[in-house]
Amino acid sequence: MTIHISKELKRYNHLINEIDAEYHAMSLKFGMSDSAMIILYTICEKGDSCLLQDICQTAGISKQTINSALRKLEADGILYLEPAGTKNKRVCLTVKGKQLAEHTALKMIETENDIFSSWSEEDVEKYLTLTERYLLAFRERSRKMET
Repeated sequence: MTIHISKELKRYNHLINEIDAEYHAMSLKFGMSDSAMIILYTICEKGDSCLLQDICQTAGISKQTINSALRKLEADGILYLEPAGTKNKRVCLTVKGKQLAEHTALKMIETENDIFSSWSEEDVEKYLTLTERYLLAFRERSRKMET
């Protein structure tokens, strides 16, 4: 099988992989798994709690992995689950969880905000517009793709 991969696609894939590697390294630096960091990050993005379905939609990893990480964080006293309607659960940070989030996920968010703040408004808008454009095009084409 021969396929042409453009130099732009190679560069794009390399950059995405390098960014993912940096997020992974930051999680390890904080002594956390990627899935635990994603959970804390998502909760911080929403406040002190969020719906479990929000984490699953945001995470991009399997529900089983999320549930395993949730059980560990719950056992460590970082968060707890409470019912939120008939079919969902709310994931809430404990006091210990809020302290952990301040030293991990919130530092990550602060770093990301600092980067965007250091760019011109024009550059941020261009980056976000092009990223969204790529996502929408990829999503549309992947839905049409035959398997």
